Amino acid sequence: MLTGWRLALSKLFFIPQRYVFAIMALLAIANAYTMRVCLNMAITQMVRKTTAVEGDPHYDPNACPDPSTETVVSGNTTADTYLQSEAILFEWSEATQGLLLSAFYYGYVLTHIPGGMLAERYGGKWVLGLGLLSTAVCTFVTPVVTKMGGAPALFALRVIEGFGEGPTMPALMSMVSRWAPKNERARIGSIVFGGAQIGNIAGTFFSGIVLSDGVWDNVFYLFGGLGLIWFALWIVLCYSTPNTHPYISDKEKKYLNENVASLISTAEHELDPVPWKALLRSVPLWALIIAGVGHDWGYFTMVTDLPKYMTDVLKFNIKAAGVLSSVPYIAMWIAAFFFGLLCDFCVKRGYHSILNARKIYTTIAATGPGICMIMASYSGCDTTLAVFWFVAAMTLMGAYYSGMKINALDITPNYAGTTTAMVNGIAAISAIITPYLIGLLTPQSTLVQWRIAFWVCLAVLVITNIIYIIWAQGEAQWWDDVKKYGYPPNWKHGPLPTKKKDSEAPTSESKEKEKY
Repeated sequence: MLTGWRLALSKLFFIPQRYVFAIMALLAIANAYTMRVCLNMAITQMVRKTTAVEGDPHYDPNACPDPSTETVVSGNTTADTYLQSEAILFEWSEATQGLLLSAFYYGYVLTHIPGGMLAERYGGKWVLGLGLLSTAVCTFVTPVVTKMGGAPALFALRVIEGFGEGPTMPALMSMVSRWAPKNERARIGSIVFGGAQIGNIAGTFFSGIVLSDGVWDNVFYLFGGLGLIWFALWIVLCYSTPNTHPYISDKEKKYLNENVASLISTAEHELDPVPWKALLRSVPLWALIIAGVGHDWGYFTMVTDLPKYMTDVLKFNIKAAGVLSSVPYIAMWIAAFFFGLLCDFCVKRGYHSILNARKIYTTIAATGPGICMIMASYSGCDTTLAVFWFVAAMTLMGAYYSGMKINALDITPNYAGTTTAMVNGIAAISAIITPYLIGLLTPQSTLVQWRIAFWVCLAVLVITNIIYIIWAQGEAQWWDDVKKYGYPPNWKHGPLPTKKKDSEAPTSESKEKEKY
């Protein structure tokens, strides 16, 4: 029962604590993404620009007209040239820029699985909080480090940032699995994961505004500072589980303990250690991982390189590029809520099963954006039409959050942190490959070169989606709770080891049964 100050604090919240958590989790992802993507915008202003003229070997006769070359400030100096002359700029090739944009994910993929395991053992609050704190600190010191050490120093710092942020998504998923009732899962998932779009919107929009004054340093100070503020609020407001929350209402705690699968399983019996052999042999889990690879390929093609496409190909100035690059993410955010509500409604009414929901929305989110990106590349220099297709692409990608993005909660509510770590960690390899590959495919950043990159993206999205449709599952797998579901008839390696209470002395017979 709540008493004293805890009762008083619980009455301060006019919304349930699970939605307080959802909002703070949304802001967590938003901060993570702003700090992750601000370099995508800033790098367009950190590199000295050169324009090939007719007669140069890299001259593109089909290049879009650059309005900035017609705006003279004094003499022959354009506005962009003037602003660039006031900042410290670097001579980085397209391939080097691609490598720097992918550096974050070298560290990111390595700490996913350890982060998921730590979250399941010690709770997600501190794993998530400290991870984002380290990212905020690294973001804040980026200008100083880059000016001192150039590309190698920036690469190393971004890898360290990735190390810190790698555990955050598995830790967050572990917490979602303990705060989201099954019949509210898509809704809460849409709120939480909508933070990615908030981050992309804020990251691109405000980066464009801040960068328009010609000083790229301020972008990193802005978003690093916001990350530090979020951490202070997080440690006060959020807790790993409802049962460790000091001022959740008794009514809500009772409701969650009766309707959240992972809390029910924990109450009924102690869970086994992570069943690694079963996870690694689970076909539905590998189908989910492959779908994640496709999603990340398309998503990071847009997130990482859309600002470069708008500035290098469509010739938007940085302020316009920031504003227009944010519009697709606004559309994706709104669409994520719409698809989440639609999914919950259809499942409750029995119009389709959870499994079919995951397949339907994943297919919408994979094939639709791929086709739209191709259409954008064939829009030529029609900037209005190109932006329309990019907006349409990200709108359809919003369906992912009702599809494969929450599928880990379906197949394993008890090990959601570890499985999410596997999915996100392996899928994030796409984020390592795509920026560097696009840098190689677009050495002069021409429209034709970018079109090839978009065709590659469509192929990856379609192939991975087909694999997911064939082998995906929508129900908890047997290895999620062996005591409840038992072992499948074809399981050849014997029972998985379980933890024993201190009062239970293992017998020779029990030892024999626990062998693989």
